[in-house]
Amino acid sequence: MIFKNLPIDNPKMEYRRFGKTNKQISVITLGGMRYKHGWNEPRSVIADDTLDECTETVKTAFSMGINHIETAYGYMKSETVYGIVLNDILKLKRSSYHLMTKGAPSTAEETRKLVEEQLITLKTDYFDFYAWHGLNNLQCYQTACQKNGPVEELLKMKDEGIIKHVGFSTHAPLEIIIKAIETDMFDFMNLHYYYFFQRNKGAIDLAQTKDMGVFIISANDKGGQLSKPPQKLAGLTSPLTPIQWNARFCLANPAIHTLSFGLPATASFNQIDGIFPTSIPLSEQDAAIKYKLDSQRLSDKYSDFDGFCMNNDPSGINIPEILRFRTMVKCYDMKDFGVYRYNMFQENDHWCQGAFATQDKLDKIDLSKCPAGIPVVDLLKETHEALYINPLPERTEFRWDRLANVKRISFNKSFIHDRSLE
Repeated sequence: MIFKNLPIDNPKMEYRRFGKTNKQISVITLGGMRYKHGWNEPRSVIADDTLDECTETVKTAFSMGINHIETAYGYMKSETVYGIVLNDILKLKRSSYHLMTKGAPSTAEETRKLVEEQLITLKTDYFDFYAWHGLNNLQCYQTACQKNGPVEELLKMKDEGIIKHVGFSTHAPLEIIIKAIETDMFDFMNLHYYYFFQRNKGAIDLAQTKDMGVFIISANDKGGQLSKPPQKLAGLTSPLTPIQWNARFCLANPAIHTLSFGLPATASFNQIDGIFPTSIPLSEQDAAIKYKLDSQRLSDKYSDFDGFCMNNDPSGINIPEILRFRTMVKCYDMKDFGVYRYNMFQENDHWCQGAFATQDKLDKIDLSKCPAGIPVVDLLKETHEALYINPLPERTEFRWDRLANVKRISFNKSFIHDRSLE
């Protein structure tokens, strides 16, 4: 069957102008990172059940009014799957949706070669949005934005009409994101921001002054594993689900234009209608929920110490992130999320950077930057003991391919742990 005109006029969906791109995109984006068997090599061989899953997901997304799809070269099979589903199975008109993909080449030559390969894989002759993928630290920033480098080559391809708009995706510290914005090389950015991580608001504010599109990465998963919230969190956001309230919280900021919803589709898509209508600023009901959530932090005397004054500590410990996990556990019972994310830490890894808070690392902390009265070593040790799994059970590797290079990240599938922050 040919689906040339899937319904994309769901009256409940909302659309926003994606900054200076002037594209009207749905405030919910379909992500493409976790399709079934999506991380198994070879990347070009696709199982039937993977195609079936993607086909049903796209049909559901479009029926709900989503008109924006996001993928990346680094998501292994994702581009191949979308190329087949969008063009060969559903036979969608290219003008009926906006397509974003990403890549992280190191040179101009690699950039053009990669983009040309991605065009073939996704079976299209242009990309609406192309982001340099993983501008996560100073070295990545310098690689991407160097003179005659990858981003300049992307901008040349923009002039040629192959790419309509150039942006970047990032897991970087705030100061690096700001440096990237200030280059004025980008039309949009993909970054983390949600209720349980508001550090990047300054970057979003700056992007708004430059009329950049703002795309929020993984609002449901990295935003707190909200598809399976603890009872306490679900109670605090009632009558909304945590997914619905967090989406409203993000979209209450007019500078934010879309949130990525990925798989499992049934865990998130069935909640989309409950997000709308959104309100700028928060409605009275949503503001009351925020008050309840904010007030919960009073249950722990150290929850407001974010640790950013101790960022880049010589111990290698990602102090702000571990303290964030601690607050989420202590105040909201979000232990599964803490276990999931804490055990992804890897030293010298710019995707999930951080050393575990083991005693040898704790001994190296520079306490001169710690405010008086904050027992930071004890807080970090307590969190490590509660969240660390050794040996780590079942693991699945996610890979960000860098042309010839492969970047590996471990992703926990099991959250079983018998210790807690008491």
